[in-house]
Amino acid sequence: MKYGYLGRSGMRVSRLCLGTAAFGGLVSKQGEYASISEKEAFRIMDAALDAGINFFDTANVYGGVRHRGMDMGQRGITEEIIGRWFAQGGNRREKVVLGTKVGRVFEQDDLDGPNKAQGLSLYKIRRHFEASLRRLQTDHIELYQMHHVDRSVGWDELWEALESLVRQGKADYIGSCNFAGTDLQKAQAVAKDRRFMGLISEQQGYNLLNRYPETDVLPAAKELGIGVTIWSPLARGLLALDVTRPITRTLTDDAQMLLDNYRAQMEQFSALCRDLGEKEANVALAWLLANPAVASPVIGPSSVEELEDTLRAVDIHLDESVMRRIDEIFPRPQEVSMFKKS
Repeated sequence: MKYGYLGRSGMRVSRLCLGTAAFGGLVSKQGEYASISEKEAFRIMDAALDAGINFFDTANVYGGVRHRGMDMGQRGITEEIIGRWFAQGGNRREKVVLGTKVGRVFEQDDLDGPNKAQGLSLYKIRRHFEASLRRLQTDHIELYQMHHVDRSVGWDELWEALESLVRQGKADYIGSCNFAGTDLQKAQAVAKDRRFMGLISEQQGYNLLNRYPETDVLPAAKELGIGVTIWSPLARGLLALDVTRPITRTLTDDAQMLLDNYRAQMEQFSALCRDLGEKEANVALAWLLANPAVASPVIGPSSVEELEDTLRAVDIHLDESVMRRIDEIFPRPQEVSMFKKS
């Protein structure tokens, strides 16, 4: 495994980050909905550690999802599964750089009164943080991330809440998810005024089918010294498919729409991967890893075998001719960024 510093922090993390959203929950995986049992989740986490992956990503809402108008699963169960895995001992907790998130819709607490179930108020952050610690069976979080921007809360209040967690030694670093470039700039400007380090990471949806972060978030993050981790690096698993062969599974509506829109390009990509002698998923990940703005793609293996296959991505080198060919298949977006590129 290879490692790098996360943003401008002194914390080194594996170039692949283990995603846990499917642990006990329901996620879209290679066009289908999938869930991973607690037993299999334990096996995957053990195998990840053995492979040198020290960076794990989760969120307080993982484990529950609204699917076809119905609430399925239990929000928070993923953190509970990780907590029970930590509790097995063997220095599991000490070996992991753990990132979790706050801010998305959670079950309404009867004690909240008029306060909404989601959001990033100081009130909500403190309550959700302590609940995450209990579920994870730990006393600290290495990377605490805002899951979304909350424009109803001012940055001074946000930083007051998050700084207090760092000062107390409960959180080491703060990150964000799904921010625009201007959000990153605003967050860092206020943090600087408060003499606080601010954000060290931003988690963004970015892959060969969605290159729009190149026009905004990636340049902004590079300018500000913020490392970028990547959710859905394989476009919900579609970039792991060889679409030149018959697809026998029933795809979700979203996956089918993506496939219909990008089939011609994905067929060309599969042909390129065959020429390289590599799997589609690993080439798509290697393409991300070749971008200096990217710290770690968040991978979501559904089995130990799939995890072991994915490790190959770290060692794949894509030369200039291959990178040019990928740009021809999946062109760069044309929007002009307001941030400097270098």
